[in-house]
Amino acid sequence: MMLHKIAPALVAAFVGYTIAPAIAADMPAKPVYKAAPMADAFNPWMIRLRALGVVTRNSGVVDQVAGSGLSTSDTVVPELDITYFFTKNIAAELILGVTKHHVTGTGAAATNNLDVGKAWLLPPTLTLQYHFTNFGAFKPYIGAGVNYTMFFSQTAGNTANGAGVIITRSHLHNSWSPALQIGFDYMIDKHWGINVDVKKLWLRPNWDGDSNVGALTGKVNLDPWLIGAGVTYKF
Repeated sequence: MMLHKIAPALVAAFVGYTIAPAIAADMPAKPVYKAAPMADAFNPWMIRLRALGVVTRNSGVVDQVAGSGLSTSDTVVPELDITYFFTKNIAAELILGVTKHHVTGTGAAATNNLDVGKAWLLPPTLTLQYHFTNFGAFKPYIGAGVNYTMFFSQTAGNTANGAGVIITRSHLHNSWSPALQIGFDYMIDKHWGINVDVKKLWLRPNWDGDSNVGALTGKVNLDPWLIGAGVTYKF
């Protein structure tokens, strides 16, 4: 007698049990959100330590001596540079180091083998660079800028040459020059790399001095190539 009351409830329960999973299957799955991977923070600083060869032009003149010339010694020194990246491609580099050079006379008899003197150079050079970043670990760059060379601890030769000329005072004047640059870093990992760098300066300081034959003036055409190789550290 109760069947007519129980049957509808059983039918409703059966229909709900079979239809509900189908409806749930048709509903879109909830999206699964994942945290984005952490990107390495961009650090703009880089430093390099190089062995630097300074190869000079061996040219110059003493104004008072026709046919005279001047020669400047080459040298190899340690050098530090600091680079700041404004973007991943654009950077500025400042190189710091000191070099010592010996100037001697050439050409005419009065200046041939003349010991003009020695001087230390502090040649800070600032360049603006473009770094190419589409070659993987190999990262070439080009740059252009300016150099200002300061001369200090200058000493005269005080030695007679074959013509009997003796330089008793030697003074090279501080000088500006343009600079061009090309080089590359080869990165071993994200911090350490190997660097090769070449710069050309057009450095031609004025010179004056005293000698046993009177006051002298002139120009020393250093025009050095700065050829360096060393290690890179990117912060």
